[in-house]
Amino acid sequence: MIYGKRIRLRGVENEDLPQFVAWLNDPEVIANLEMYRPLSMAEERQWYEGMLKRPPDERPMVIEIPEGDGWKMIGNLSLMNIDWRNRVAELGIFIGDKAYWNQGYGTEALKLLLRHAFEMLNLNRVFLRVYETNPRAMRAYQKAGFVVEGRDRQGEFRNGRYWDVIRMSILREEWMSAEGQD
Repeated sequence: MIYGKRIRLRGVENEDLPQFVAWLNDPEVIANLEMYRPLSMAEERQWYEGMLKRPPDERPMVIEIPEGDGWKMIGNLSLMNIDWRNRVAELGIFIGDKAYWNQGYGTEALKLLLRHAFEMLNLNRVFLRVYETNPRAMRAYQKAGFVVEGRDRQGEFRNGRYWDVIRMSILREEWMSAEGQD
C-alpha cells in the first residue's frame, strides 16, 4: 500500500471489477477517457486476467479513501508502457465515483504515484495525454507539477468532431525541486 494524507493506493482485486464496470459504463466518467463503447463484465474479467500478466510496476492501483472502519474505492491510476532504458512512463488516472470529483483526491493520488515513480522506480520522466475538453484534469496535473509540452492537433475523434490531445510531463528534477529535495 502507498499511503497519503487522505488516500491510499493498493493493488486491483477481482472483487473491484463490478465497480469498474459500473464506472466505465457511465458516459460522464468516460467522457475524457480513451474508452468510447460499453464495457461488459466478461471484457473486464479478460482485462483483469491480462493485467495480472503484466509487469508488477505497470499494474493499475486502486485509489481509496477512509470510510468508517474501512476504505472506499473511488478510482484508479497506473504507470503504463514503462521504457526502462530511457526511464519514462505514461500515466493514466480516473476518479470514477463522481461524488469525489473536484475535491483534490486526483491531485493527491497523482503526487503519491509520482513519488513512487521517482523514488522507488527511479524513473526520470512521466507523461500523460489529456483531451482539450478536460480543463479540470489539466488543473490537477498542473498542481501535481506537470507542464504542457505539446499538442496532438485533432488527435481524438469524439462525438462527431476532432479534438486536440494535450501532452504533459514532469521530470524527476522538476518533481524534486517542487518537493524541496534538490
